[in-house]
Amino acid sequence: MIQNSPSRFNLFLPDESATIAFGEDLALLVKPGDCIALSGDLGAGKSTLARALIRAVGDDPMLDVPSPTFTLVQSYDVRIPLYHLDLYRLTHVSELDELGLDEALEDGVVLVEWPDRAAGALPATTLWMELTHQAEGRRLDISGPSQKLDRLIRLRAIRSFLDEHGFRGVKRRFLVGDASTRAYERLHMPDSKTLVLMDSPRQPDGPPIRDGKPYSQLVHLAEDVRPFVAIDRLLRDKGFAAPEIHAADLDQGILVIEDFGSGSILDDQGLPVPERYEAAVECLAWLHSNTFPAEIPLDDGRTHHIPNYDRSAMKIEAELILDWHIPWKRGGEVASPQERANFVAIWDHLIDELGTCEKTVVLRDFHSPNIIWREAQHGHARVGLIDFQDAMIGPSSYDLVSIVQDARVTVRRPLMDMLMARYFTLRREHGSFDEESFVKSWHIMSAQRACKLNGLWVRLLQRDRKPDYMRHMSRTLWHLAVALEHPIMSPLREWCIKAGIEVAESEP
Repeated sequence: MIQNSPSRFNLFLPDESATIAFGEDLALLVKPGDCIALSGDLGAGKSTLARALIRAVGDDPMLDVPSPTFTLVQSYDVRIPLYHLDLYRLTHVSELDELGLDEALEDGVVLVEWPDRAAGALPATTLWMELTHQAEGRRLDISGPSQKLDRLIRLRAIRSFLDEHGFRGVKRRFLVGDASTRAYERLHMPDSKTLVLMDSPRQPDGPPIRDGKPYSQLVHLAEDVRPFVAIDRLLRDKGFAAPEIHAADLDQGILVIEDFGSGSILDDQGLPVPERYEAAVECLAWLHSNTFPAEIPLDDGRTHHIPNYDRSAMKIEAELILDWHIPWKRGGEVASPQERANFVAIWDHLIDELGTCEKTVVLRDFHSPNIIWREAQHGHARVGLIDFQDAMIGPSSYDLVSIVQDARVTVRRPLMDMLMARYFTLRREHGSFDEESFVKSWHIMSAQRACKLNGLWVRLLQRDRKPDYMRHMSRTLWHLAVALEHPIMSPLREWCIKAGIEVAESEP
């Protein structure tokens, strides 16, 4: 049972296995910079909880986790660097500097036993956990910043959901997080099978930036899990490999879905496997040869309307290069009003050119991180689709851009051209296909996506403190250069030259 308040909550752990289970669950939400203070009498369970957390982060139940009583600190090079401190033998708070507490918190998680010996030297954001004996078990009192407590309350809510839906006691292990607020866990079932848990809480809207709407609404990002459930049903009904949903709480944003495994369309060196990319393009060609309803009924009585990839969404995405890339490139100097006006006018004209192009369901991020290779399956079932909650009705060319100009890995020009040719062949075989119109649309959407991404990488760096995405910049600048090869892109090409955007003329 959990009792909640704005600054603290507590729960009862009936036995050692419950303490271990809580430590394993806690491993799912720790992040670099977290400091967790564990207090309690000898034998209260501090080391048991710490050991369970460390082993779960390392995903190794046999990981040797000795007590740091005599060494004062033990470090672990696991998914997130972990530092386990025992301050029982600390003689003066100044010794914390020698232990490297501040350095450890820069990139890792610190667990501190006997934190009272630190005499107030722990960070203000520390999460405090006090274990005390209660009956045959332990009472755990937790206090700390509300943001961290909210994460813990969410953690327990997911565990309660699993218990209520027949997954009591299942082991949860971190799977992946993405550039959004979603996170994924792998659930290890007693029969050795695995499922995936999607943790996607509804997020509050950001500030309005245009027409009284926040960015997420302008570009039609999913605000809860209902769009995922709807598009999943749509794809499965058409015979595509989208995961089966085993349990759902649509209001809380919790789904238990089929685990497609970890197969990739990349090889062990992270390079494209041509045959797998070709299979993905073949799947896409079949997808684009189907027709889909725009209204999808859900089990809770609501209906999901697939939004249109409209003018406002395309423009505000493209403008990310104005808002973020140009100031970054110019050392803080923003685009001039005239530069902005010219850019917007160019895009209004290009979007007008899309008026007669083919439109269908656009999955939006059809590229290597979101395609699971299912070696044991056949045909289109080999191509597992897992990320489509932001799907829209828009130019079919967009998803082909996403895969042949993969934002995360370089698809070299010969392979890109081969994949395009294969797609065109299949579309012609499946029925009427206006290749000339499609090619024009492809170049426009390639440029739109490249403008968005070359701004997004900077936004992730500067606003969201996620610098790793910047390594993709040279690739997506090259993608922009390829997009600008079509004659219709001449005005945008000239604009980029005058603005000083260094499009890459050769592959990165």
